[in-house]
Amino acid sequence: MALVERILVLVGGFVGAAGVALAAAAAHLSSAPSLQSAALMALVHAPAIFAALGARRVDLLAKGLGLIGIGGLAIGVILFSGDLVVRAFLDHSLFPMAAPTGGMILILSWIILAIAAFFAPKTR
Repeated sequence: MALVERILVLVGGFVGAAGVALAAAAAHLSSAPSLQSAALMALVHAPAIFAALGARRVDLLAKGLGLIGIGGLAIGVILFSGDLVVRAFLDHSLFPMAAPTGGMILILSWIILAIAAFFAPKTR
């Protein structure tokens, strides 16, 4: 497994773990409703990262585009959820427009993954 793939697996695992922790925090902190959104985004995108890596490995995604899409999912969810978490606990943002930027990266990454699937070398 290439280093980039190993890093994405690591990120996917940490994002999934963070999603569970954020869901627990959201259940106990009524003063931070944005944590529920952060948890949902993390819990949706962590398995998507793993699934897309698997799809890329068995040639269901074009290699280069697939890797760009998967990397975008990782970056986007970190920015989106991370900004919501920082806002909830520290009362400021990661940087101006971090959550919307993360959201736009996520949208674009899903489109890139769809294109990567369309141009996959194999059809099953």
